[in-house]
Amino acid sequence: MYGNQETARKPVSLRRLAKMKAEGEKIACLTVYDATFARVQDAVGVDLALVGDSLGNVIQGHGTTVPVTMEDMVYHTRCAAAGLQSPLLVADLPFASCPGPEQAIHNAARLMRAGAAMVKLETSRAQIEIVTALAGQGIPVCAHLGLLPQLVHKQGFRVQGRDEAAARELLETARALVEAGADQLLLECVPRELAADITQAAPVPVIGIGAGAGVDGQILVLHDMLGIPPGKKPRFVHDFMADAGDIPAAIAAYVEAVKSGRYPQPEHGFD
Repeated sequence: MYGNQETARKPVSLRRLAKMKAEGEKIACLTVYDATFARVQDAVGVDLALVGDSLGNVIQGHGTTVPVTMEDMVYHTRCAAAGLQSPLLVADLPFASCPGPEQAIHNAARLMRAGAAMVKLETSRAQIEIVTALAGQGIPVCAHLGLLPQLVHKQGFRVQGRDEAAARELLETARALVEAGADQLLLECVPRELAADITQAAPVPVIGIGAGAGVDGQILVLHDMLGIPPGKKPRFVHDFMADAGDIPAAIAAYVEAVKSGRYPQPEHGFD
């Protein structure tokens, strides 16, 4: 067991995350899929834990996130929630789980009942109606922009927003999603200057992965930052296990690096 009731932090809320943005305190986020790693993250000060559909890659062994089902997400959300006291728990709405507002509300409610405090969905202008519907039901929403892994067969794994028109569209879409009720934005593989512009314009916290240092917080896939998957790593990944004695120390080092601004470095982002 890591930590105890006497030393446990207060639960991180949406209000707390908003205050962190306002005060310039970086938000440290990681993916989580089970109770054991959830307890470690809780003990070392992770602010936000995401039950990502990346479980399709790192847990189930698929090449993409597309095969992940709602049942998978509900199960892993329930497992992660059992190990968390302080970090805000976010859960992904998986591929094709939001064909319309009614189904989106139904599936988001399943994740909330399993223990999530917020749901994340991959978004474009086409999802504005869905974000509005979720917000109207009091469901906190994280809108994921940029590289969208669920659209790998259509979009590919490429940096998004590099040309002027694409950058303008991302910025305008981010504004529209916040106006629709999104409580948080997540930018994946977006040029660092564009990510910083979106962060400055957004009244809500902006979390980045491969989006440079100018965002409000950082997230990595747990297995990636522990150096577990074989082969070539994404450019934005740093192996925090390489210099740590054990897994809790590696996760604690990641949190400290995010909080201090030592991660990410310029080489972890894109122009």
